[in-house]
Amino acid sequence: MSELKGKVAVVTGASKGIGAGIAKELAAEGAAVVVNYASSKTGAERVVAEIKETGGTAIAVQGDVSKASDVRRLFAETRKAFGRLDVLVNNAGVFHFQPLEEVTEAEYRWHFDTNVLGPLLATQEAVKHFGPSGGTVINIGSIASTKPAAALVVYSATKGALDTMTRVLAVELAPKNIRVNSVNPGYVLTEGSEAIGLDAASDAAKQMVARTALGRPGRPDDIARTVAFLASDQSGWLTGERIEASGGYA
Repeated sequence: MSELKGKVAVVTGASKGIGAGIAKELAAEGAAVVVNYASSKTGAERVVAEIKETGGTAIAVQGDVSKASDVRRLFAETRKAFGRLDVLVNNAGVFHFQPLEEVTEAEYRWHFDTNVLGPLLATQEAVKHFGPSGGTVINIGSIASTKPAAALVVYSATKGALDTMTRVLAVELAPKNIRVNSVNPGYVLTEGSEAIGLDAASDAAKQMVARTALGRPGRPDDIARTVAFLASDQSGWLTGERIEASGGYA
């Protein structure tokens, strides 16, 4: 309950799903958590309320991570509320099944602005707020970056870019004692996956579970616990790592 006591964490896209699970887990480990959201104020406030009900500390801050001005405001509000920053979790992302013939410039930019530019802007700003002892950046990638699936060419490309960004920034930021790692989930059952037709009863979900060694969909807390470990000092020798949290998806 105290691995992250005294630390402050920003979790982007934390109003639901994996992001909400991460925010609640970091708070349970003692961190003060900034629950970022782009549009779902109600969802973010619900996550904050759940954290507070269990004795944790959290606030909700709106901000579109693809917009530099919003990102600057997000970290300014974090500094104003808690006076420091120790952990950034780049979780905000978008996902859309789309065969090649339906890919448009607008869809491409929508994916890359949120999934690649967003983490870049957030990390750039976080570095300005980490203290002299450094900090930790955890990117939420996907097994889609290395395990190809049809109709995911743009999304998979964004996650491949995020893998590369993780490795490059781990090297670049190491002299500042800032660690950068990536957690890449497999199939995780969330509100978002259900919204795009990947509910547990769908054929696509059943196929993914069949390829998962542990024989079930992931849950947000499966990912959250891995993130909490990377946020803690227990993982102090890890940087530039890509950790698949997929239940043995092959």
